[in-house]
Amino acid sequence: MKSLLIIDLMNATRRVAWVTGAGSGVGRACAEALAERGWTVALSGRRAPELAETAALVRAAGGTPLELPFDVTVDDARDRVEAISAATGGDGLDAVVLSAGANTPRRSWADQSTAEFARIVQTNLLGVVRSADAALPGLRSASGVLVVVSSIAGWRPSPGAGVAYSASKAALAPVVRTINDQEAEAGVRATLLCPGDIDSDFLRQRPVVPGAAARSAMLAPGDVARSAMFAIDAPRHVRIDELVISPLSQRSS
Repeated sequence: MKSLLIIDLMNATRRVAWVTGAGSGVGRACAEALAERGWTVALSGRRAPELAETAALVRAAGGTPLELPFDVTVDDARDRVEAISAATGGDGLDAVVLSAGANTPRRSWADQSTAEFARIVQTNLLGVVRSADAALPGLRSASGVLVVVSSIAGWRPSPGAGVAYSASKAALAPVVRTINDQEAEAGVRATLLCPGDIDSDFLRQRPVVPGAAARSAMLAPGDVARSAMFAIDAPRHVRIDELVISPLSQRSS
């Protein structure tokens, strides 16, 4: 693996964040938003070329990127956290944004497969749990903020989102609540972020990919990133437990 040390990583005053799903969409937008504040941003995702593109955007925005290819379903999250610590010269994580997600065009009981169901749960639920568990020591050390990107489908019934996706996203609520209940004394704050329809590459996983007119009415990844930064930028005595953001045109089903 090429050196993780890019520039100025040993600056102890620089805040450090870890973003999963950073190769595109909301993860990439969150990485750029953190970079605009001068953060060191560890970028994780399955696709190395896309991570390199995000790293270039982070540099252009004034941040310092670390490229850490990571498949949340199989790779060891603790290895990634240890690599961040080694590269930055510290054990703290000021913010973590868990944005990796998966879905499938086959979303009904009539056409889904249990193998595909398991893959989605591995990414959307177990991937979050593994990553959060690995990040918590660093978050405790820095009194940091954890943002878990769920979905409006995990906040209210959304049949069109699919059985596996809805179930895995809904299960993130107790994950975040238990972190807040148990880690408040360490100064850790967790936010469940539930966005509605987003114009991103994730739309390719729909049974029918929306056209330009429908996409123009959706949230942009940057809209969701600003909501994540609202939670991250809050004073340390303020915790944003849950945040739902949707486009004006979003319907309830």
